[in-house]
Amino acid sequence: MHAATAAAVLGAGVAYALAGPDGRPVVYTLVSVLPILTLLAALASGHLPDRRPWLLAVVGLVLLCAGQLLFPGWVNEPHLGRAQGSALDLTQSTAHMFFLVGVAAAIRKRASSDPGGIIDATLFGLCAGGPVWEWVIQPRLPAAAQPFGEVLLLADLLVLCGVIGCVLRIGMMAKPGRGTLGYLLVTGVLTLAATATGTLTTGSGTVWSTGVMMAAYLTLAAAPLHPDAPAITLPLSAGPGAGSQRLGWLAAALSANPLIAAVQVLRGTESASLLLPVGTLLVVPLVLLRIRHLSGQRDRAEQTLAYHATHDELTGLCNRRHIAAEIDRALAEVDRGTLDEVTILLCDLDGFKPVNDRYGHPAGDAVLKAVAARLTAAVRREDLVGRLGGDEFLILCRGALGSGTAELTARIIEAVRAPFPLPAGVVSVGVTIGLAQARPGLAVDRDLLIGLADADMYAGKAARRRDDTAPINR
Repeated sequence: MHAATAAAVLGAGVAYALAGPDGRPVVYTLVSVLPILTLLAALASGHLPDRRPWLLAVVGLVLLCAGQLLFPGWVNEPHLGRAQGSALDLTQSTAHMFFLVGVAAAIRKRASSDPGGIIDATLFGLCAGGPVWEWVIQPRLPAAAQPFGEVLLLADLLVLCGVIGCVLRIGMMAKPGRGTLGYLLVTGVLTLAATATGTLTTGSGTVWSTGVMMAAYLTLAAAPLHPDAPAITLPLSAGPGAGSQRLGWLAAALSANPLIAAVQVLRGTESASLLLPVGTLLVVPLVLLRIRHLSGQRDRAEQTLAYHATHDELTGLCNRRHIAAEIDRALAEVDRGTLDEVTILLCDLDGFKPVNDRYGHPAGDAVLKAVAARLTAAVRREDLVGRLGGDEFLILCRGALGSGTAELTARIIEAVRAPFPLPAGVVSVGVTIGLAQARPGLAVDRDLLIGLADADMYAGKAARRRDDTAPINR
């Protein structure tokens, strides 16, 4: 594919150079149509599974072709990078935006694993575009350049630099898709080079700028045909978190354009007024997006810490600290008279140790997680289930249970006693439940309430042992 692309670039360049003024627009138009055909062919064959991004790129390319057909004479005249502010300039800028949005949409899933890095790379590209504009392009614009044309040209330059940085970052993340990303990167660089060549050269220099632009079209035509093309829409594993280097990009993005403008002011150059507003219009939304991403990371980290501080890591139930705090809160409501009753059920598994001894701790952990799920399903929606540690669980019931107490304990016993299918075999465990209740007027604190439930639970275990060892009358 690389050889075929190189041969196509060489052949198109030779044909363009040998063609006369009447033939060059034809050669250029044929070359600009080629990526449309390859994109549509790849979509029709199913080679590109994510259709929408590539269709956006097709719309941009169609706009470019339409502009060339409406203004065919520009191929033989200096136009690229001249900031003329014509309708063709506006058409080309709009087309570039469609194409760039399409590229961004194509890689959105791949970028989702490291959105911060993608934003930082885009900011780096935008920051790099500032010096190129102020010290290379703008001073060499022709006297006929129009303010609107300069704005369009600067926006094109900055967006191209941002996309180049973005594609570079994505290509560095993982190997799949690098072939197509490489062609997209070369397309961006060649488009930027064609614009710069059009600004820096005059007269016959238009041959070079349009020749470089044709090479950009041909590399773009190769991108969807590369075997790696389907991979650039596949998500990757999560990238590294934000650090001091990432925050440094934010500082660079916020300070780059003002510093360049300050240098221009000190030099007495009037061009400083253009880069600052246009560059800032592009940089500020990205910086805000990056800050939002950092804020989201912080919020998610805080939520994770809060969850782990109140939940058991193995089962996901409330941990000892959280269930103790909830019991204290419920007892305080009982003391105030706003809650008529609090019931706790202390559940201790029977026969759990043999499961660990015979099948190992992974099997024991699987049983504990299954018991946690069964307890949660057996209780009422408003009840709270927690794990105190080991094979001991506690259920907090707010409000009077009445006759429902026996029904609840029966559901729990039946749910826990059901067999547990494990990879090593089917196991069963039992459960002994100790119950304690607090009502208004009774001076009961959390430790006493749990102690009463614990005593009731051990009384139940002792009674069952007596039943198991009692002689059978014949």
